[in-house]
Amino acid sequence: MSSMDNRELEQTIIKTLDDNKFGSFGTIEAGNKPKVRYMAVFHDGLQIYLATNRKTHKVEELKDNPNAFLLLGYEQGGGKDVLEIEATVAVTKNEGLRSKVWNKELEKWFKGPEDPDYVILELQPTRIEYMGKDQQHGVWEGSAAVSG
Repeated sequence: MSSMDNRELEQTIIKTLDDNKFGSFGTIEAGNKPKVRYMAVFHDGLQIYLATNRKTHKVEELKDNPNAFLLLGYEQGGGKDVLEIEATVAVTKNEGLRSKVWNKELEKWFKGPEDPDYVILELQPTRIEYMGKDQQHGVWEGSAAVSG
């Protein structure tokens, strides 16, 4: 297995995020049961955003337990590289973010970027594991997790 340095790994992770518009997003439901659903994935570098309706269960679940998991890649239409992302999630109505993430696809669910039900799930990755189709492998850990 070839491993990559951190800079190279970050670039590779960002490219994999570019290649995958959907991912499987897992949260912890009441009763400590995992719940996973497909979601559209937006990002700016390693900042990852998911758009959702504030009335959905996942918003409630994240308030109770902000730990989440996002799995990207491998399925048809995506790249063959896989990302496993552990993150903590904040639910935000930040206007800047809502405008930045907004696109035509979201019109199926919301009236517009000002829709009061439209919220952004902002993922703060703590650990990202990358598995490339060519046996490449790397683990990125958030700055908080890395000891100096």
